[in-house]
Amino acid sequence: QGAQCRLTYGTMLEKYKYVWLCRIGAVCSLGLLLVLFNWRPRLGILARCKSCPISMADVLLLKVLKLAINRTLMLNFSSLEFAVGEADENEWRDTVQLHSEKKTQLTYYVFEGMRYIWIARKGAYCKASILNEGWTCADLHGQQQGLSKADQSTRKQIFGANVIDVPVKSYLQLLFEEVLNPFYIFQVFSIILWMSDRYYYYAACILIISLISIGLSLYEIRKQSTTLRRMARLIVNVTVRRNTGGEEECVSSEELVPGDCIVIPAEGLLLPCDAALLAGECMVNESMLTGESIPVMKTPLSVSEATYSSESQCRHTLFCGTQLIQAKGGGPAGNGAIAVVTCTGFFTAKGDLISSILYPQPLDFRFYRDAMKFLLFLGLLALVGTIYSIVILSKSNVIIRSLDIVTIIVPPALPAAMTTATIYAQSRLKHHGVFCISPPRINICGKISLFCFDKTGTLTEEGLDVWGVMEVSGAVFGELVPDPLFLPPGLMLSALASCHSLALLGGQALGDPLELKMIESTGWVMTGFSEVLAVMRPPASEHLSQGNSVSQPVAIIRRFPFSSSLQRMSVVTVGLGGASPVAFLKGAPEMVASFCLRESVPSHFSPTLREYASQGFRVLGFAYKHLTKETNLSTVERVKVEKDMNFLGLLVMKNQVKPESAEVIRTLKLAQLRPVMVTGDNILTAVNVAGACGMVQSHEKVIFVHASPPTASSMASLQFHQGDGAVNGAGYHLAINGMSFAALCDHFPEYLPKILMRGTVYARMIPEQKTQLVKALQKLNYRVGMCGDGANDCGALRAADVGVSLSEAEASVASPFTSKSDNISCVPLLIKEGRCSLVTSFSLFKYMALYSLIQFASVLILYTEKTNLGDLQFLFFDLVLVTVLAIVMGRGGPSDELHPQRPAASLLSLPILSSLLLQLLFYNSVTVFRYVPLNSTVTGAANLPNMEDTSIFALSGFQYIIMSIVITKGYPYKKPLYYNSARCTAAPLLIYVNKGSFRQ
Repeated sequence: QGAQCRLTYGTMLEKYKYVWLCRIGAVCSLGLLLVLFNWRPRLGILARCKSCPISMADVLLLKVLKLAINRTLMLNFSSLEFAVGEADENEWRDTVQLHSEKKTQLTYYVFEGMRYIWIARKGAYCKASILNEGWTCADLHGQQQGLSKADQSTRKQIFGANVIDVPVKSYLQLLFEEVLNPFYIFQVFSIILWMSDRYYYYAACILIISLISIGLSLYEIRKQSTTLRRMARLIVNVTVRRNTGGEEECVSSEELVPGDCIVIPAEGLLLPCDAALLAGECMVNESMLTGESIPVMKTPLSVSEATYSSESQCRHTLFCGTQLIQAKGGGPAGNGAIAVVTCTGFFTAKGDLISSILYPQPLDFRFYRDAMKFLLFLGLLALVGTIYSIVILSKSNVIIRSLDIVTIIVPPALPAAMTTATIYAQSRLKHHGVFCISPPRINICGKISLFCFDKTGTLTEEGLDVWGVMEVSGAVFGELVPDPLFLPPGLMLSALASCHSLALLGGQALGDPLELKMIESTGWVMTGFSEVLAVMRPPASEHLSQGNSVSQPVAIIRRFPFSSSLQRMSVVTVGLGGASPVAFLKGAPEMVASFCLRESVPSHFSPTLREYASQGFRVLGFAYKHLTKETNLSTVERVKVEKDMNFLGLLVMKNQVKPESAEVIRTLKLAQLRPVMVTGDNILTAVNVAGACGMVQSHEKVIFVHASPPTASSMASLQFHQGDGAVNGAGYHLAINGMSFAALCDHFPEYLPKILMRGTVYARMIPEQKTQLVKALQKLNYRVGMCGDGANDCGALRAADVGVSLSEAEASVASPFTSKSDNISCVPLLIKEGRCSLVTSFSLFKYMALYSLIQFASVLILYTEKTNLGDLQFLFFDLVLVTVLAIVMGRGGPSDELHPQRPAASLLSLPILSSLLLQLLFYNSVTVFRYVPLNSTVTGAANLPNMEDTSIFALSGFQYIIMSIVITKGYPYKKPLYYNSARCTAAPLLIYVNKGSFRQ
């Protein structure tokens, strides 16, 4: 089970007598029974199978519930046999579990690329990855000697080959699936009907257009599948350890299985699996998965009994599809790194993303649901017309004429017309540097009511400027030193120079811009050395003026990386000359202080921090601890290193708000769109930035929400405190940090909706909490947008209705939209394009519906006169007049301004329905009440030139043209009609053509 997907099983056993009955039925129905079974797999299964216990089943009926949208499919089981030997005590849990089954046959099925295996002990089919769950970090470290070939062979049969294999179907198979689409079945039915009614030209044109459409669709589907397969399929040569003796051999990455120990070369590689890093460090580019352009440093997993999780230990996990730029400190002579494979194939992080592309979540958008309901209404109306036709027509052609009504009332060009607005919007967005991988979400942009923004790199500049350093002396803060270059040599200067996760590549330091700026401010230089992670050297000028005895180079031996959930990082360093190792800690000041001895933290720590944070400064805390020379630096645990440290001081950095942020926030607020900040920074800094960019006005109050969980001596509490600033202002905003948010969700869930309704600043939020916040806001019926630029925002970007990633890449699988701009100016553009696309889709739907209803009324009038429109007349209406107008209607661009009123999202709302019905009544009244036959006793021959046919044809043509102008919505979501040059040209030209046909 998953948060958004639930699988419900129905197990069936095939009965041959039922199977033969189905085959006979398929022959007798000329294949229509098979078509029905293709549309409704459940009916096919129920017809040829009988329910049975799951252990006896050979067919599985799977019901998938995604966002309350059901789909049912049938899967067949597969099985494989493999030899099972005796399990050693030191073997992994998965092998022991499989040995305990005492079976040599494994039954499984594959769903959305993932293998589900039968576990008799659980009495259920489980993902194969369940065999990897429960491993501890110590278990992973125990696999550094590698697997035996027999164990690797067994695991490969269980997990399958390590390849993300995207199926690329043949053209014949694609053609078969496309032709069985209900739309094309209806088209085939219509073409046969038109041919039998001697509409040869019209039927031929529709057939040619359908064939072209099918051909283009097949080409596009196969092209996309081939491109995705090329992107997903990754096969490289990898060095692994085999035979449990540490012997190394080079194998294809297809042979990798969970538990394999791989050796990563110093120059790095494109990783073909998920793996836990056991020894050494790796600099990784994860932009393909997260959109984060800054390389990330990965450090070894500690040896502990903690349960391993790729999410909680992401800083120690190498993900499939990411580019390992550099590896060092783990292999022989300090080169390369050692890792153990944890996931393969579709179970990897890359596999999960590929799966989300192949099998996307269905869009729960009311517009599309209402469109299906309206088509059902048109079908019922066609039934009424059919009955009328049966009553008034002669028996000789009653069947053809009554069925012809069905083909008229359901417009064949409706699916294509509905995508026109989206295609134009996507093209305009691409022109502005915004790329979209999910076009249907463009319409959802038009209904956004709340937008969340990350702070650093999104609302504010990515880089920071050092404002000053405050060093602690005798548990008291010293004066603020504006430039770290003027700091006296000592621990604070060494901490600034060495407490980072940067890597050296080609003589250049790579990593977090904040850390690059921090080192730059000290003047120290980073150099490489094979036996340590890095060596930090003081500037040469200092050596000349003060001597080498003052500031010594520092070697970084061990790193414990920064994590958003931990809010800190630490390093272990060694100075030259055999000095004792020193550990440095850096992170959120409150978090750093909590790891320090109480007597080392200055008494006025909180007021000092509040003073700088409230002014919008980014503040980092530093601490240190001397380690004994006997400490094993390669295996010492993080908990021991970071315990009982001494507070060292604060680094104050200025983070400038981007000049575009304030204007965009002002635009959103004027349009009644609520902006919200979600950041991992200090809450006071976040409130200051919220004020600087206009989220919080100077006359509005900010109320801080403090929630705390219960303790041994107190109950859970929820408090509200007003911050400094406006006192008598009418409006107010709530601000809350991550710890209070967690306590609020756990202990005060009844207050959560009220706080979310007024919350503007969410600070110290870890990535999981950002995702949780987005989902909580969606439960309050907000359409939520999310804009961010880093890996910390990936979960929230994917959970939001509209996710926008600020990245230099043209597209990122982390979010539906990617903007090459480094600021949030793309947000109003997206909303304007979304509104324009949505109202255009509404207009096109109404136009196509009215067109079919008007033609429906016109044909019924002609049926009354025992005649009908001619072949070329239908052809002119459907393929010239209506198609051209539908195409040019979609070209209208968005308005330059965002209006406070959002467009409707329901086709069945009162304004939409009333507009549709009143226009229908008007057009049909004009046709019916103005129509007077010249001679009511004489009827024209069917489909031959006559005055009734010509009059109805000309009048309908003018109605279609006038209707396209009247029904097009402009202000406040689109530019005026005269901006659409194609439309202004097409309408007069078509009026002239239609007028000419009337004269004839």
